[in-house]
This record gives sequence, structure tokens and C-alpha cells, in this order.
Amino acid sequence: MKVIKHSGHVVPFDIEKLRLSLQKSGAAPELIKESLAQIQSQMYEGITTKQIYKMAFVILKKASNGHAARYNLRSALQMLGPAGFFFEKFIARLYAAEGFKTRTNLTLQGKCVSHEVDVMIKKENLISMIECKFHSSREGSSDVKVPMYILSRFNDLKVKTHTIFSNSETINSCIIVTNNRFTKDAENFANCSGINLLSWDYPKDNNIKSKIDKAALYPITCLTTLSMVEKEKLLILDQLLVKDLINDSHSIHKIGLSENRVRNVLKEASQICKLI
Repeated sequence: MKVIKHSGHVVPFDIEKLRLSLQKSGAAPELIKESLAQIQSQMYEGITTKQIYKMAFVILKKASNGHAARYNLRSALQMLGPAGFFFEKFIARLYAAEGFKTRTNLTLQGKCVSHEVDVMIKKENLISMIECKFHSSREGSSDVKVPMYILSRFNDLKVKTHTIFSNSETINSCIIVTNNRFTKDAENFANCSGINLLSWDYPKDNNIKSKIDKAALYPITCLTTLSMVEKEKLLILDQLLVKDLINDSHSIHKIGLSENRVRNVLKEASQICKLI
């Protein structure tokens, strides 16, 4: 059976890919088997992957809000927009969880011009600049022009000393991060030029998805028990992660939720982080 991807390309339906995404949600084998059977019974030639995703999400949500939230992760990253400011802060939190010192939203003077830098990270006296390329839709990808442009900025900054975490520091490397994907040309150019890339599924074993799952650093935008307006209010309060709500439930009360709804949000939060 043929399905239509977000990009518009028509491809054969891959049941194993769907099975894997259901497994990553934390669903039990029996629920996965039942979900696949339900979805296959409703499929038709030319169905979109977006429609398949919606069917799977509804099934998982009936079983567990936590399963649905983890399944909703990629869409949740797209909600950290529209400009991507919260995405930059989220990326900083991912690296902080790995032991890096982080700073965000800096302006540094290069040899020729000044540059706004999204995130700076430091570990073992090595400093990297991170440029975030945020896409608010699934279709967007970062092509070869992105690493070409960022390389010129890195080259202008690395020859100067800066005050970032302390005085007289130099920038050792450059990382480009996107919530979607890089084109193959972008990957080839970056690898050839010594630039590191991080995307939803690249590198294969240490991508954004795997970093989030490894540390259970799920963004609050994946919560199904909150409206988008409520999520935005929490983001403004600097509550980026589901773990933040578990550690500080007072922020949930600040946005005007009833006690019953607060309990439901915290229950889902615990399910997402696999605490219960």
C-alpha cells in the first residue's frame, strides 16, 4: 500500500517503522499489536502519514496520556516556536544535562563584524558555539547553504578572544542544530568542514530524539493534558521541561489550573518521565 509523506513523496507503507515509533512511546507489546491492527484496518491507498500518526495518537491516548505524549515528541518540538527562542533554550538544557556549562543569546565581536550566537557550551575548557535552525513545520529542512553560512561566522569568531564563561576565551568548534533534518549535501559539507550537526535523527545514535529519551528531558509542549495557551504561559515562566513541573508544581498553579487538572498534569508528567 502506498502512503503520502509530509514532503508529498509517495512511498510504500512501512509497518516496521510505525511499530518502532509505537515502541518508543513506551507502549506495551499487546497495545502495539492492537494499535497496528486497528490502524491497518482503517488504511487505504494514498493515505497520508499525518493521518496515520493521528490514528496512532488517538489509540495511545486512550491507553495512556504518557504514551501519547512521548509519541507526540517531534510535533512538541515544533511547538517551541514560532521564532525558535524556546527551542534554543531547550537545546541548552539538553547540553546542560550532559555536564556542559551553557549560555544563550549572546552577541560576540568577530574579526570583521559582530554576531548573535544562540547557545555557547563549555566542558573541559573546550567551548563550542551552537546555531539553531528552527522549523515550525515538518516539511522544512536545512540545506547546504546553512553550514556554508555558519562556517563563515565561526571563522570570523574563532580568531578572536571573548568573554563568555570567563575572560579571554576562544571558540574551539561549531555545532548546528535543527529540530527537523539536514539535506545530504548539508551533511557532506559539514563533515568535510569540521562542523558538527545535530538534528531530529542525526547522528544516528546521538540525535535530539535519543538525547531526550536518554535523560527524560521531554518538553512541556508534549503534554496532552494542557492546552497550547497554557503551555505558552508555562514557557514564559521558564518551565521548559516536564521534569520542571514535577520538581516545581507551583508554576502549574500560577497559570490558573484547578486542583483536579493539576493532579492530571502531574500524573501525565510522571508517566512521561517513567516515574510511575
